[in-house]
Amino acid sequence: MGKIRRDDYVLLTWIGDHSPRHAHVYRDGKLVLKWNIDAWAPMKGRATAKLIKMLADLRKEGAL
Repeated sequence: MGKIRRDDYVLLTWIGDHSPRHAHVYRDGKLVLKWNIDAWAPMKGRATAKLIKMLADLRKEGAL
């Protein structure tokens, strides 16, 4: 399991979780986005420009 905190968000990923590879994004303890890392698209929730930039930065850093 990986846990990353950025701004007001917490991103969680689990090793061995079901396919496709994805991250759960929480804010104030509530799920705001489930992001498909492989397809680079939302699976659940709405991806704001701020969230997409944050995810892109994490991908560039090798954290996703």
